[in-house]
Amino acid sequence: MLDLQRLRVFRTVVATGSVSGAARSLGYTPSAISQHLGALQRETGLTLVERRGRGIVPTAAGTALAGELGSVFERVANVDRVVGDLRAGRVGALVICYFASAGAAWVPPVVATLVREFPDLRLDLRLVELAGEAPMVPDLEIFVDGAAISPEEGHHDVELLREPYVAVLPAAHPLADRNSLPLSALRDELWVDNDFSRGPCRRVVLEACAAAGFTPTFRIETHDYPSAVAFVAEGVGITVLPRLGAAALPAGVRVVPVVDPTPRRRIVLRTRNAVCGNPAVRRATELLRERARGPVDTA
Repeated sequence: MLDLQRLRVFRTVVATGSVSGAARSLGYTPSAISQHLGALQRETGLTLVERRGRGIVPTAAGTALAGELGSVFERVANVDRVVGDLRAGRVGALVICYFASAGAAWVPPVVATLVREFPDLRLDLRLVELAGEAPMVPDLEIFVDGAAISPEEGHHDVELLREPYVAVLPAAHPLADRNSLPLSALRDELWVDNDFSRGPCRRVVLEACAAAGFTPTFRIETHDYPSAVAFVAEGVGITVLPRLGAAALPAGVRVVPVVDPTPRRRIVLRTRNAVCGNPAVRRATELLRERARGPVDTA
């Protein structure tokens, strides 16, 4: 690999026609310019310049090399600009991975702000639930504790929220008008399951039910929160899910906070250490923390 600084010195010598001219232009001593020229000729194995009178002119090989250097240094300047832009968060791409209910509630307004503030930033958005189809290590990952796809090594975590669960009941249910419900009050209900993956979100509910002294009876098994809520609206049963999952509800259902105990899932933001200094990443983190503090009651 040729030394870029020596190539820059050589190009300046050719442009000025003398060692002293290149020295004045670059702020070097004539001796340093001569040393760079000698080292470059040794590196290339070529005679690149020759003396003519009191000046220096390129040889045929030197002329050919000098002709290529214009595009080389233009590309180097472009790289320098890209590096500066990346530091400022103006260009480049970020891969953001998130689970479905956080994606619906938090990601759209966060992305809208990032797009306005960093118009040259490309965002690659992926659902955690589909990560198995295209394995990756995202720059930012919003996940439920115990369900991360990115490794701990090379990353750092920030807790966004310990999110409470709520019961979703048919509007005509006898318990639907309560301000809160002990989890044990749902012991004899027929439940609609809402997590086909049997992941950590479901486990939180089952552990809370066990603490309340019962195991729920699941009448229907669904794969997601909207489907489960739709079954509740039809009067098939009740479901218990995180508050984010109850953000947009159809007519005919009611949401009641669950207490004694209140199931909670821990939502975490994991960031790749390599991008922590990126202003767009810092801004995304700030926006996500604001969203997490906002619509969900964490008391």
